[in-house]
Amino acid sequence: MDNNTKSIAYVRTVESPTMTPPNLVGGPVGWAKENLFATPRDTILTILTFLVLLWLVPPIINWAFINAVWVGESREDCLGPEVGACWAFVEAKFGQFIYGRYPLDERWRVNLTGLLLIAGLVPIAIPSVPYKRENALYLLIVFPILAFILLTGQFGLETVDTPLWGGLLVTLVVAIVGIVVSFPLGILLALGRRSEMPIVRMFCVIFIEFWRGVPLITVLFMSSVMLPLFLPEGVSFDKLLRALIGVALFSSAYMAEVIRGGLQAIPKGQYEAANAMALTFWQGVRLVILPQALKLVIPGIVNTFIGLFKDTSLVLIIGLFDLLGIVQQNMSDPNWISPATPATGFVFAALVFFIFCFSMSRYSAYMERRLDTGHKR
Repeated sequence: MDNNTKSIAYVRTVESPTMTPPNLVGGPVGWAKENLFATPRDTILTILTFLVLLWLVPPIINWAFINAVWVGESREDCLGPEVGACWAFVEAKFGQFIYGRYPLDERWRVNLTGLLLIAGLVPIAIPSVPYKRENALYLLIVFPILAFILLTGQFGLETVDTPLWGGLLVTLVVAIVGIVVSFPLGILLALGRRSEMPIVRMFCVIFIEFWRGVPLITVLFMSSVMLPLFLPEGVSFDKLLRALIGVALFSSAYMAEVIRGGLQAIPKGQYEAANAMALTFWQGVRLVILPQALKLVIPGIVNTFIGLFKDTSLVLIIGLFDLLGIVQQNMSDPNWISPATPATGFVFAALVFFIFCFSMSRYSAYMERRLDTGHKR
């Protein structure tokens, strides 16, 4: 290099000034400073929220725990100006809240059915547990048969008619059947609505829009009151079965639209890639399209499941006493009528619904994180 050529490289000739290290505060103090008191607006909102909680929480604690009646034999124990929640009412009626009027000596069958359900749900919900296909076959084929035999009474068991069912038993039966039936039916309807065959597409569009345009209460009335009018003389369906069919068809229409949103979000190149691999239509859908589409709409699917679980309380309209219905029915028991009884019963029902719905929501969030591939746009 020529000595007269001036170098354009930058070389620092003076040492840069020393800067003080950032003030990092860890632990609860650091978390509070970053999340609660980061700005003046956050500080004001935090103080207001604290004051609201200070106003609400102590009366709730006094009502639910401190002044609550935990043990009692009748309404006399829940009377008084300072009495809070009447949990003795819940304890006395707990069996009916769970089983309805299911015979006492036969309630072991309901418990066994619940254990069989848990034995199938837990392994399939944990990703690390093997034999998923066998487990799915058990839940979809073996368990429904066993549950039907145990709950209704077959092969020597005492027959228990469905009008005797009630409480959480009916809530779970309606919700589980609705979820299990609506999911695959919703997938077929979503695929049919995107089909290139006009007849199939028109049928799916009419089905989806009809059921989405009718309130669930109307569906339950139609299934319970109007459906028997169109059946041949001497032919009838069980009231619970009619409700299950109506709920499943209603929920499948909403599920179809959720899944259709996932199918539309899949790039066209994925369909072309499936065709390029010489896959048939159903192979491409099963192996390439549906896994991606269902992953994208997990929140919508679980939201539909949660809505269905809460909508089971509407079966009271047609005379089926689910959890909320059996709670309301027992509020009129003369032995337990008191000012605290209705609020306590509704709070108990709300807690049960919250536990199930919150569990579904948290599992949905877990599956979203596990299946996240980092390619979301």
